[in-house]
Amino acid sequence: MEQQYIGNSRWDPIVKITHWGIVGVVIWNALIVGEGSIAHIYAGYFLAALVALRIFWGFVGPASARFTSFPPSPRRAMAHIGDILANKKEKHISHNPLGALMAYAVWACLGVIIASGIAMAGPPPTVEYPVSLREIVRESEHESVGHYEERYEERDSEEDEAEEVFEEVHEAAVNFLYLLIFLHIVGVAFETMRSGNRTVTSMLPRGK
Repeated sequence: MEQQYIGNSRWDPIVKITHWGIVGVVIWNALIVGEGSIAHIYAGYFLAALVALRIFWGFVGPASARFTSFPPSPRRAMAHIGDILANKKEKHISHNPLGALMAYAVWACLGVIIASGIAMAGPPPTVEYPVSLREIVRESEHESVGHYEERYEERDSEEDEAEEVFEEVHEAAVNFLYLLIFLHIVGVAFETMRSGNRTVTSMLPRGK
């Protein structure tokens, strides 16, 4: 999610596509589709593709889109807060220092959401129960069918416990993302009023 308007130029199309694509996926998964549904899962993979594209573009894109233009720096962020308090206005080729921290926080949070979501909705296990008759016979040569069933129940229990952990992490990351989005909107509104930069319109398809 991009924040700072850059001079009199515009964000490039890839930055705009990834920004609004992420916004669309978040709204889609939060308000339209149900958790765990096929649509929700596919949206998660689409989100992963958007984030991957933005990361790639951060290395090869134009200057304003590159990570080298807005490295995460708490020291610079604190200095920027001092500039705000002193009503000092500066131009930035990309995000301002606070906007940079916000961007990296959003991407990190999205990474946790994507990873935990894929962990929960990943490919089915390679061995399912019931399995083939041949494998049941081979296993029964060494242990009873009852023990065989118990073994798979234990495996299912372990998988359920792991899924609960991923689910808790996923939910916590989503809630934290909502907080970041709120702070992002507040930051954009404040920066627009403070500097007069057309922060929102610069992210529109033909915004300047």
